[in-house]
Amino acid sequence: MSEVDDDAVLSDVEGQDETQQDGVGEDEKVQVCHLTQETISQGLSLLCRTGNGLGHAFVKLDLKDKGLNDIAAISSYIHIRFLDVSNNQLTDLSPLASLTQLLWLKVDNNLVEWFKGQPFAQLTYLQWLSMAVNRLTDLDGLVGPALETLNLTGNSIKRVTGLQSGCFANLVCLELRGNHLDTTDGINLPNLRRLYLAQNVIKHLVGLERLERLTTLHLRDNHLDTLEGLSPNMKCLQYLNVRGNAILDENALRWLALVSKTLRALVISDNPLVETTDYRLSVLILVPQLERIDKDPVSPEERIDARERIRELKEEEIPEP
Repeated sequence: MSEVDDDAVLSDVEGQDETQQDGVGEDEKVQVCHLTQETISQGLSLLCRTGNGLGHAFVKLDLKDKGLNDIAAISSYIHIRFLDVSNNQLTDLSPLASLTQLLWLKVDNNLVEWFKGQPFAQLTYLQWLSMAVNRLTDLDGLVGPALETLNLTGNSIKRVTGLQSGCFANLVCLELRGNHLDTTDGINLPNLRRLYLAQNVIKHLVGLERLERLTTLHLRDNHLDTLEGLSPNMKCLQYLNVRGNAILDENALRWLALVSKTLRALVISDNPLVETTDYRLSVLILVPQLERIDKDPVSPEERIDARERIRELKEEEIPEP
């Protein structure tokens, strides 16, 4: 199955249920505790050879839902490669600095407020990181030379300064759903393939010309009234979701033509434009190669109508002798 097919089946609600924002209410009493050796022993699994091949060690540790506010005891478990500390009360991840073999780290639903002072510079092999539903407001201090997937859904991030290709050369999937972003500016990641920015307050598409390998752009439930900012440099874009924005008329769509060679699926429902115009025809005139608009495939009849309208428009442009 091609990449566009994989992305298409995700539909316009892609990813929205992946991370449950079921943090503890302010009035609820939460019993917090320090991490003990007993708790660690109960969470260990997946016995593997150590790096030198001379011994064996458990490399997977599950510590989710333990009420932890301190994980200092983890620092001696240097062979851990997969760690889940979700649904705790953590603010400080510095004990992870000695876990230099980490490949996969999940810290969802904790109380982390910033990346500065956290140990990510030491985690040079980390490929997958999820810190959804914490209290992050910016990305200062985050580095990830081996990161391929980064999930920061459900924080309070307003700017994405610092997302430079030099620090995230291998990043291919970035999730920033449910933050406070008002622009796409600052994402300078030429190798990025999938970008999820739904449920922000984005009004302007800026800097997208840097995303030359992006295949999926998800912008549902933002404040866009135009698609200005789409760029012909986006030579791989196949799936675009702008459902639930403020796109009012056909003129706001004309930038779709800049990505018409590769775009295969467009989700544009729940915009004012949809209620007032034959928007499917308007879209097909701009992007004749589309295979799907919203949930419905483009029909052969729609293609014929679009081609006829394109021919009429070209004839109108030819001046009379």
